[in-house]
Amino acid sequence: MLKTFPTTLSFRQLLPQSRLKLAPFLVRFHMSSSASSQTMTSDATLPSGGSERPVSRQSHTENQKPPRSFSNFFTLGYKDAAHQWWTSVSARQAERNVLSYVPSIREASTSTDALQLQELAKSDPFGQRVWRSSMVQLSGKDRALNELSIERVGEQADDTLVMLHGYGAGLGFFYKNFEPLSRSKGWKLYALDMLGMGNSSRPNWKIHAKDQKAKIAEAESWFIDALEEWRRLRNIEKFTLMGHSLGGYLAVSYALKYPGRLNKLILASPVGIPEDPWAVNAEMPEPDVSAMENEFTQDQESIVRRQSVDGDNNNFLKAKDKRAAAKDNAPTTPPKRPIPGWVSWLWDANVSPFSIVRLSGPLGPRFVSGWTSRRFNHLPPDEKQALHTYSYTLFRQKGSGEYALPYLLAPGAYARSPVINRIQDVGRQVIKPATEDSPEVRETGFPIVFMYGENDWMDVAGGYAAEQKLKQRIVKALLHGTPEEKRKENGSAKVIVVTKAGHHLYLDNPDEFNEAVIKELEETRNWGLRQKSMK
Repeated sequence: MLKTFPTTLSFRQLLPQSRLKLAPFLVRFHMSSSASSQTMTSDATLPSGGSERPVSRQSHTENQKPPRSFSNFFTLGYKDAAHQWWTSVSARQAERNVLSYVPSIREASTSTDALQLQELAKSDPFGQRVWRSSMVQLSGKDRALNELSIERVGEQADDTLVMLHGYGAGLGFFYKNFEPLSRSKGWKLYALDMLGMGNSSRPNWKIHAKDQKAKIAEAESWFIDALEEWRRLRNIEKFTLMGHSLGGYLAVSYALKYPGRLNKLILASPVGIPEDPWAVNAEMPEPDVSAMENEFTQDQESIVRRQSVDGDNNNFLKAKDKRAAAKDNAPTTPPKRPIPGWVSWLWDANVSPFSIVRLSGPLGPRFVSGWTSRRFNHLPPDEKQALHTYSYTLFRQKGSGEYALPYLLAPGAYARSPVINRIQDVGRQVIKPATEDSPEVRETGFPIVFMYGENDWMDVAGGYAAEQKLKQRIVKALLHGTPEEKRKENGSAKVIVVTKAGHHLYLDNPDEFNEAVIKELEETRNWGLRQKSMK
């Protein structure tokens, strides 16, 4: 069917009456971006249709910074945006286009037999590896998880790594991690799109709980219950779970609700670690400051080149200070910056940022380019374009899991139920309740790794504070645990800072990130082999 769209309707006419609060978005976002962003150079581009559109540099005096115009903030032109909207590929195809940049690993179709798999992967320098893409159907209406699995052909996989993306993203963002992380023998890798996000199914979202605590639990369960059902369907007994940003927050929630299933927890720039009074007290006004603005205004090329980001980046010197403060139990204050007014409007109206993309029709790709042109500008042009298209195809899909965000986080990315208040219980839950004949059985800890980018807007101080709480819990377990619990004690905690990286550290500096994660996987496997040899 031929697509048509009105050319005379105003933005206000496009919005439902109940969501007219969103109208200030354009004005406030324009003001925020103009005030906080540096001037874009003439070679800052976003390719469209295989070509690049340079952005003109405004003339300015030597001592005066030029304001960035609204049009320069969104680097994709109107014509190119309309063309992409008209000819946009499917979300599935956009995901495959991103995966095409994963080296060595070949796709295996369902009809491929073992001999064909070996032929397909003969060129793999790290052994024979193949990937498969599947939609895993869950119980209930319209519930399915998009899954990417990578396995080593002809080898037995005794260990499993599961990767969870961040808010509004998808598994394709890990394309620079799949090949290195699947080199280790004995591992099978899964990357999942969380329910209601990425290319997973998008059920209707509705909260039923009444009080705030119950709302938080229901919102968390909406995601982690799907993960647990997927684990049972895949017949995985225990696994290592790695989550980025919101995925890291939900990984902690999963560990607490479903004990006994994890060997290790790797939290890459997890959201919601520190406590903030605005987030936990519903009676207080929303904050007017936050570091979250950096997600929309930071220039990744400057981050990966280790240039200062607004003169306030989390470099190693500051990280050391925050580690020392955490050891002394001294309060740490995360760096905060003004929240754009449109963010608060979106939170108040329970409308996700992606609603703007869906409402804007042929202007959608242009709005998305305001984020992708900065987030991916350190990548080669073809990869940058593939990720822009992939992001747009995800953002324009039906709203679903994204609507859980206001129930989990307050504006500024502070959790309604801060992880710092729960982290000490991770790995310490009851696995088997006590009976008349036997005492209860508890988890005896497992390693938890916090990873942050050197220029991460997610504050590393939260990771250091969590590390200290976990270490105190380990000491308590060794002092007061049963002889059997002491023998099995496996708790540990550490913080890793990845250089030349921001919030998306897995993409900003994949080499250093992958090296750190591979080391964690090797340690996990060696520990498991030692446990088996002792039985």
